[in-house]
Amino acid sequence: MTEKDGRAPGLARLAGLLADGTRAACLLALLDGRAWTAGELARHAGVAASTLSEHLDRLVAGGLLIQERQGRHRYVRLADPRVAQLVEDLAAQVVPDRVARPRTLRAAGAGAATARGRTCYDHLAGRLGIALTDALTGRGLLRQDTGFALTDAGLGWFGTAGIPLERTGRRPLARACLDWTERRPHLAGVAGAALCRHALKAGWCVRIGSGRAVRVTPSGEAALSELLGITPDRLR
Repeated sequence: MTEKDGRAPGLARLAGLLADGTRAACLLALLDGRAWTAGELARHAGVAASTLSEHLDRLVAGGLLIQERQGRHRYVRLADPRVAQLVEDLAAQVVPDRVARPRTLRAAGAGAATARGRTCYDHLAGRLGIALTDALTGRGLLRQDTGFALTDAGLGWFGTAGIPLERTGRRPLARACLDWTERRPHLAGVAGAALCRHALKAGWCVRIGSGRAVRVTPSGEAALSELLGITPDRLR
């Protein structure tokens, strides 16, 4: 008789946490990298606040979310980048023709904006994320032949562009994240997070509404054209 793998119970518990539509909807919403109130998530998931609270309790107890309270409000967010990576990687495996088609023009517009550019937890995704990744690779700043890795020139580029790389903890400097709309990897890790953070702070990108979608501003188009040679048509 073979010895039972000690990781099996933990894997089963994790699968159980993910195997619910309401909890999955919450995790996907929280991929925008921000903290949401329980009320906001309840409205997003289309369930009663009391029902949502029970789901959040399970996700917090399971280590997928962390929470904090401010007055009467309960805020939750993804526990760490590893949870975001897990959720995004699983979402990328969903077969495209099984994804529900938008039923209204508003929903279709929101979907188009999300595909064009969005945050994936703390880095940029969609066509915008792919354009940035391709430009970094084409200029020899990022290697993809043996996994994602910044070159020496890439490290220098981040410094010249005034984008600090905060290398703390175990998080990799550069990591490939499979883009669920483009079906190709975009840049994640410390470098991806730093680029996203700088793009939002410098006004290169702005968020659209309350979701994950972002758009590139005229000043962002000019900056990315100058720094990476990305033509504006790839950013729209």
